[in-house]
Amino acid sequence: MLSIARRLAAAVAGCMLAAASAHAQGNLRDQEIAQCLPGEVATWGDGRDRPVATGALLLAYRHDEAPPWFNADLVLAAVQRAAQAWSACGIGVQVQAVAPGARVPPGAVLVLWSDAAAGGNFGLANLRTHSLALGPAAFRLLNQRNPAHPAADTLQMVVSHEMGHFFGLMAHSRRCVDVMSYYDNGQGERCFTRDGAMPAGRGDYRSLLPTACDIARCRAVHAGALAPG
Repeated sequence: MLSIARRLAAAVAGCMLAAASAHAQGNLRDQEIAQCLPGEVATWGDGRDRPVATGALLLAYRHDEAPPWFNADLVLAAVQRAAQAWSACGIGVQVQAVAPGARVPPGAVLVLWSDAAAGGNFGLANLRTHSLALGPAAFRLLNQRNPAHPAADTLQMVVSHEMGHFFGLMAHSRRCVDVMSYYDNGQGERCFTRDGAMPAGRGDYRSLLPTACDIARCRAVHAGALAPG
């Protein structure tokens, strides 16, 4: 009986320790999202940030070809949330819906669903064609493989990330929590957290909306004071 009691106590202690560790990790992530410490703005050097030429953006959302579990209001709300968050860097932005077949307003960035334009990705920003494409096939595959996955969170993250390129952030962040991050550079190097490198195989750590460091980069490039990443 004593042995069982000890094992039970050890199991309870282990659960409490795991819960405390998860809580601490959550708190750390929240802190990283909310604040940007000196030296934390760093990129993979895979692009050169540049200011928005017009000083303002218009985003037009077209719902054609969206997966059936994403209704138009849900996706439009995700675009609006991302735009509102990115506007903190000082760039004016407006969002509007575009009816199927309707003309896209001149100079607008068209947010659309298109496997061809997304190139097999969840999303792809194309500054040349002024399009932010979302990939229906990628979201369908995610839904098939993991129906319980919060697809709306993935949608928000993708929209926020790709929209960041239209706000001038061309390079990807090395800070894991940033919405503009890549977790690795394909050469064995990992992104970083305040605890060190994020271990491979960990669940998603990236923020759904731009973090304090994402906004700091955006403000810096538009102030003409961006240092090399």
